[in-house]
Amino acid sequence: MSVQTEHFLIETGGATDTGRVRDHNEDSYLTKPEFGVWVVADGMGGHAAGDFASQTIVAELGSIGFASSGEDLQARFMERLGRAHNRIVDHAASLGGGTVGATLVALLVHDTEYICVWSGDSRIYRWRNGELTQQTSDHTEVRELLEAGLISAEEAENWPRKNVITRAIGVSDRPNCDVTSATLEADDMFLLCSDGLTEHNNDADLAQAMASGLEPQAICNGLIAQTLDRGAKDNVTAIVMRCVAAEYVMPAFDFEG
Repeated sequence: MSVQTEHFLIETGGATDTGRVRDHNEDSYLTKPEFGVWVVADGMGGHAAGDFASQTIVAELGSIGFASSGEDLQARFMERLGRAHNRIVDHAASLGGGTVGATLVALLVHDTEYICVWSGDSRIYRWRNGELTQQTSDHTEVRELLEAGLISAEEAENWPRKNVITRAIGVSDRPNCDVTSATLEADDMFLLCSDGLTEHNNDADLAQAMASGLEPQAICNGLIAQTLDRGAKDNVTAIVMRCVAAEYVMPAFDFEG
């Protein structure tokens, strides 16, 4: 899918798969390049819970519409995310309690600004000038221990509670997200993914895919296929967005006489 903006041609691909082990897919994703919104939500809670949470987030954010500025886009996003959060909380109560929620990563683009919003351990990466840079920082127990100096990087790799997250939408009083923003450049590419992808692919694998020169959809399909080949213990989802410098189009003139 391609959308032309004032500054860029935006190309988008997306794919998701249940994986080799799980019996249903609790991941959901949203691509709305016309609104400048890309989202991956990874649900937790099992049947009628995790999938409800991720699907609710995507459904609410799908109505975001056209924003007048980056600030307006972020405000629209957070308002709808708040609605999704409340619906998830109500749904958990209707099921008698228990954990119902979803991790979230979102890329928002307006004009030449991009905004990353996240809660949990799904990730956003940027590919720029041949370098892959993670734009998000995992909200996980192991990351907190690592940053506090309580465990080493080697211990973190095999930590028994490695997948325990410390934030998610629907599990606290309100949506608890981190937000960063920066300037978008021509030829930037972004990868949004659930942890089902990064469990089986390291940064070198992701960089190789982003450097392939393939179209965004082909990159997503390749990453999903590679993850399935490696066992895909979890649901796996990937979105790739690429912005290409908009070509100058000579305006048409009508000449009389």
